Amino acid sequence: MNMHIVVNIAEQRLRLFRDEALVAVYPVSTSLHGAGEREGSNCTPRGRHRICAKIGADAPLNAVFVGRRPTGETWTPELAERHPDRDWILTRILWLDGCEDGVNRGGEVDSRRRYIYIHGTPDTEPMGEPRSHGCVRMRNVDVVELFEAVDVGTIVDIRET
Repeated sequence: MNMHIVVNIAEQRLRLFRDEALVAVYPVSTSLHGAGEREGSNCTPRGRHRICAKIGADAPLNAVFVGRRPTGETWTPELAERHPDRDWILTRILWLDGCEDGVNRGGEVDSRRRYIYIHGTPDTEPMGEPRSHGCVRMRNVDVVELFEAVDVGTIVDIRET
């Protein structure tokens, strides 16, 4: 079974394939700043990636992560009011590692060092429109489903169209 993920920035969709067969389509939210690879750009990096780590396997829905570690908090609107500037990383994290030297790997374009993830976000955040700080945001129930379907090493292609 060969799983493969394709993120289409223009469509704001993530497609999951098993071999060549489409398994699922999810709405996502990529960067508010568009596509780009440079460190500090807050853009979503293009090109071929692989999942280098799966984080949060046993975490409950809406579990809050900071620095890839669970804080023990569960996201609520009240918690969000107390921390209005947090970039909420919830439920599960699929950490991406670039596969293309000079494109999304190494130097100032390293996706892994930029901490680019596929992760859950508050259900109050819109999907299908660019709003993230560079990561690929998903609904919490969707990211759990995706997390369960893929393994470390799964290829993730991020395309503009």
